[in-house]
Amino acid sequence: MQTFFVEIKCRLGKTYDVASALADREIASEIYSIAGDFDILAKFHVDAGVDIGHFVGEKVQTIDGIADTRTVITFKAF
Repeated sequence: MQTFFVEIKCRLGKTYDVASALADREIASEIYSIAGDFDILAKFHVDAGVDIGHFVGEKVQTIDGIADTRTVITFKAF
């Protein structure tokens, strides 16, 4: 199992639409509204063989209203 986070920057006025679309896809384990350069922080778990880049590009970045993303890959939980 691989765990990673995606910071999502939304187009103006689209944060709630993006969060709802992300929740409807049922691919994120947790979704948070955040302050700063990005609007949403989403946590994902995928099987070890899944390519994270393809997953983000095909499952996350295709949501209407997303302007930018930044993926944070994790290595170990303490």
